[in-house]
Amino acid sequence: MKNWIDLRATIRLTGLCLLVAGCQTTAPDAQPDEPFVKPANFPEPVYALDKNRPTTAGMLLGRALFYDGILSRDGTISCAECHNQTYAFTHHQHDVSHGIDNKVGTRNSMPLQNLAWETNFFWDGGVHDLDLVPIAPIENPVEMDETSTNVIQKLRKSPKYPPLFKAAFGTDEINGPRFLQALSQFMLTLVSGNSRYDKWVRKEPGGTLTDEEQAGLTAFRAKCSGCHAGELFTDNSFRNNGLFIQGSRDEGRAHVTELAQDRYKFKVPSLRNIEKTLPYMHDGRFYSLDAVLTHYADNVQPTDNLDPILQTGGSFGQSRPGIPLTSDEKRQIIAFLKTLTDDQFLRDPRFVEP
Repeated sequence: MKNWIDLRATIRLTGLCLLVAGCQTTAPDAQPDEPFVKPANFPEPVYALDKNRPTTAGMLLGRALFYDGILSRDGTISCAECHNQTYAFTHHQHDVSHGIDNKVGTRNSMPLQNLAWETNFFWDGGVHDLDLVPIAPIENPVEMDETSTNVIQKLRKSPKYPPLFKAAFGTDEINGPRFLQALSQFMLTLVSGNSRYDKWVRKEPGGTLTDEEQAGLTAFRAKCSGCHAGELFTDNSFRNNGLFIQGSRDEGRAHVTELAQDRYKFKVPSLRNIEKTLPYMHDGRFYSLDAVLTHYADNVQPTDNLDPILQTGGSFGQSRPGIPLTSDEKRQIIAFLKTLTDDQFLRDPRFVEP
């Protein structure tokens, strides 16, 4: 679930949903439990939980689909191919992701975590509804190279899935909305909010920060929180962060909006579990947190649409583009960022391959 988004695929998916809109998607006897829990220090979710609240049966169906290559043309590529739990559901050590027939995409896989708090998805924000996200990789020719219609037909013919759909939705009918809702139910449960930092904020046992980590938090709030804001550590905006772009054909947000002012703007990613989600940036060009901070301190390019925070004389009154950072501040910020690693999330048995 990464790389450039083909808007035509979203349109095709919307058409599929409309065709089956009259089909039953929920049933009174669906299991009424609550596998989705909001961490106490998080804001309210933006996803419409009243329309598709996760149940254990729905989450288990979504998990089965997430790990099943049946979603791809030849059965070899599942969602998990590019979203590994151990690394916060990223494609570990791949600068850009690899898909069907070992084809190479154009972007780095974004982590799958805390999706109930996102209003747009992918590096360019090409999808605005979590329920529509799966169609992008399914129909992308370098990812899964399949069609949504074929996926539904294959699921209907499989002896495995009708009972799972019945457990989740009350009947064994398999259709587009149920398929997408089940995947959403699994993805909604991918909540990372139990790092050492979270325990410190909530004053829970195990919630301690060292002096260096607290110094890093202070430096982070002063130098980084303009974009990586709040408990989610992202403001979900799109910004040009001054990467060297010579020869790049990826214009980021402008791929969706077709607006000149959006050229080379990409989504601000969350920094939760950042220790585990390398490599970094939309094209995976940096393989260490030190390299990322060095970019902001020394290598920000004065490109068109450079974010105002990073411009010469910007928020920090700097004499050149970027963010002034001392070597001590960089070390301290990295120490703090590592407190955002949520080991419970990375090992949660609910999310492992069934």
